[in-house]
Amino acid sequence: MVNPRQAQELLTAVTYVGRRGRGRRLMALFACMYYAALRPAEAVGLRIQDCHLPASGWGLFTIDVSRSEVNTQWTDSGDAHEERGLKHRGRQDVRPVPIPPELVKILHEHVAEYGTAKDGRIFASERGGVVASTAYTEVWQDARLLAFTPAQIASPLAKRPYDLRTRPCRSGSTQASQLRMWPNERATASMSS
Repeated sequence: MVNPRQAQELLTAVTYVGRRGRGRRLMALFACMYYAALRPAEAVGLRIQDCHLPASGWGLFTIDVSRSEVNTQWTDSGDAHEERGLKHRGRQDVRPVPIPPELVKILHEHVAEYGTAKDGRIFASERGGVVASTAYTEVWQDARLLAFTPAQIASPLAKRPYDLRTRPCRSGSTQASQLRMWPNERATASMSS
């Protein structure tokens, strides 16, 4: 499990790898996995309409779709990515995910620099398509080589992008106390607007 320092080193390293700025384009995708514990398919399918991104403070994702990547012969559309409901939930279920101010800022910067895909997806390939798992996995592996020591590279530490989801949120941590404050901060902000 990566600690906050290692996560920052990985997110920084991501911006230095990949052809034609691919890593830099994907840094916010990895940040969504780390800060909001999104699954890769949820992050890939994240749309601007799923996001409440205030100018400052906590934001909110309202997750209702996942863009799973499968063999084209197993999809109804024939596309490699199929829009599906959330894992272990009903098709119409929605999962609200509070997002910390650090991630809100990263997403503002990402959207300002790259915009969104035609369908509102925040993360798109250079040509506007759905980000392939091979693309983000390649960037991730290159970033590990840059951010980690040889011993860490040889270990299972953050071996896959999915591993960013398993970070500690201990009861005494700053993140845990901020998360406990989030609903009150949101209610106060709503009343003042």
